Amino acid sequence: MKKLIPAFGLFTLSICSTVYAQQSGVKRIDLQRHNIEAAGYETIQARIELEPGTAVGMHSHPGEEVIYVLEGRFEYQIEGENPVILSVGEVLFIPAGKNHSAKNIGETKACELATYIVKKDRPLLLFKK
Repeated sequence: MKKLIPAFGLFTLSICSTVYAQQSGVKRIDLQRHNIEAAGYETIQARIELEPGTAVGMHSHPGEEVIYVLEGRFEYQIEGENPVILSVGEVLFIPAGKNHSAKNIGETKACELATYIVKKDRPLLLFKK
């Protein structure tokens, strides 16, 4: 059973990557994934790339997301808050379960380093209905 759980986690991560990949103009590169000391949680790190004008609609994660902008300009909208515009070197914290969206508002590709501290064995990405 212990071998099945990590395999399920990787399967869940690959499904989330596929969801991103199916959206035109969005590329997700999974960088690393590790168990952490907090029982039932793990950290996942990914590079997310958006082509100019591309947006990822309202969605949430089963834990916190920490964003660091690597390239370009993003507009982030956290549900119930004013939009935030970030450029290279700026950061944003998304609370657990909070719906949010991201859009590349620049003229070139925009990239972020997304670090998730999330509950294990849950889908990483849940789009708002």
